[in-house]
Amino acid sequence: MKKLIVIPTYNEKKNINILLKKLIKLYKSNFKILVIDDNSPDGTASEVLKFKKKYKFIQLKSRHKKLGIGSAHKYGIKYAFKNKFKILITMDSDGTHDPKHIKKILFLIKDYDLITTSRFSDKDSLKGWPIVRIILTNIRHLIIKFFLGLNIDASGAYRCYNLKRLKIKDILAAKDNGYSFFWESIFILYKKKYSIHEIPVKLPYRSIGSSKMKIKDILIALIYLLIVYLKKSKY
Repeated sequence: MKKLIVIPTYNEKKNINILLKKLIKLYKSNFKILVIDDNSPDGTASEVLKFKKKYKFIQLKSRHKKLGIGSAHKYGIKYAFKNKFKILITMDSDGTHDPKHIKKILFLIKDYDLITTSRFSDKDSLKGWPIVRIILTNIRHLIIKFFLGLNIDASGAYRCYNLKRLKIKDILAAKDNGYSFFWESIFILYKKKYSIHEIPVKLPYRSIGSSKMKIKDILIALIYLLIVYLKKSKY
């Protein structure tokens, strides 16, 4: 069965090196790996090219500018369908998504349309995170739950799509190209009665680099959430 891992990057030169080494060690060439880099000024793409030269199962898509995390995921989803992959895993490159969970995810995905990871099923999931980030993450979860009726951890990017059962038009019905793509896409799939399953994971706080999410991203996401809430009957 053809399986693809999609990893968007922006200024993650050191982290992508660590992540690719872990993936290679754990899974060898059982996956194709597609790194989508948004013209990182720190040389992330050059780092990935070193791996690409050595490992044929690693591919790099270099985009001309920063187009948004949601946009990168959409590109990866289109790539997966176009190239007839059956399983698609998406994950962050910042060191918070541990590849060890992939084995469990693959075991479960045959019975579901989507597997997503949860930061709220385990009380110690965010252990070691700054208190401000913990508060913001929990508030976001509660707001999404209140407005959209989702009990799922809808804003995480560590997911597995069963492309044998999902329709591309339903995944890509999410219009946002930023961070809101994650909760919007899960909301649409939930509304369309796809089977979604969560697994609890512990997410270590990133030790290298800094978060790309800014205050303006949070404000934009809140406004967009209100828009989706007002139009949710149309989904």
